Order: sequence, then structure tokens, then C-alpha cells
Amino acid sequence: MNDYSKLKSLLQKRLEIIADKTLRETNPDEQLLQLQNVSLEISHWTTEAKGLPQQLNHFLKQSSLSKALEFIENMDIN
Repeated sequence: MNDYSKLKSLLQKRLEIIADKTLRETNPDEQLLQLQNVSLEISHWTTEAKGLPQQLNHFLKQSSLSKALEFIENMDIN
């Protein structure tokens, strides 16, 4: 079974980095590096995941990260 909590955490982290205006203004190279690293982690998670819901897979492939996060938050994973 896929660990959606890990993906949720990665998506939240990426969105937080994007929203960090201070980092963008003071050290854009570091922000880019952080974005690249978390994007790589998301990519690895996606590659290893099995049986993703089609809509979630679509959001991830299109980099619709807010929509992917919302989808996970609304999933019934009990």
C-alpha cells in the first residue's frame, strides 16, 4: 500500500518552499536547490508507488501540486 502521508508531506514542503518570498528574495539559488531536491523526492515516490488513482497520477504528472495535495487530503485511506 502506498504511503500517502509521505507524499502529502513532500507536496506541502514543496508548496512552502515556493511560497517562501524571503528565501526567493535573499537566496534564489538556495530556493531553486530546495525545489529541485523535493521535486526529486516526489518523482522517486511517484516512480515507486503502485496503483495510484488515475486523477492523482494526472495531477502529479501535470505538476498540479495543490490539486494533488487536496486530492490526498480528501482520500479515504482508512
